[in-house]
Amino acid sequence: MTKPESIEVRPLRTAEMPEALALVERVFMAFEAPEYSDEGIQTFLTFIRDANAVSALTFFGAFEEGLVRGVLATRGSSHIALLFVDAAHQNRGIGRALFSAAWHACRADGMTVNSSPYAVEIYRRLGFEPVSGEQVRDGIRYTPMQCMKP
Repeated sequence: MTKPESIEVRPLRTAEMPEALALVERVFMAFEAPEYSDEGIQTFLTFIRDANAVSALTFFGAFEEGLVRGVLATRGSSHIALLFVDAAHQNRGIGRALFSAAWHACRADGMTVNSSPYAVEIYRRLGFEPVSGEQVRDGIRYTPMQCMKP
């Protein structure tokens, strides 16, 4: 699937961060939190509300009609820390477009992610493979995955 014509993917501006982080929290609570313990939910919310942690990430946004429809953030250029698409705009190629932007910006031989249970199949479709089984840390359930450049 190609990027929808009406979607612009680009680095987020500082002024767009509140809207982007609100989208991340809203989508997390709807799709991932039901799979997590209270500890895991608190760990995630504490992370995205920590200005220092967030400022260490590189954010890409997918915009349509001036509104953020999806967000991807990387640690360094090669580890996906966040990938969220607004529920009303999923299955339109927005996640793939965000990944493509991050992939082109990646300076390493590939990318890694600690995928939530909800997103494992999404990452598989993007070319990621698990490198070990599911793990739990601070209540966060994840599967370490990687995608290597050809």
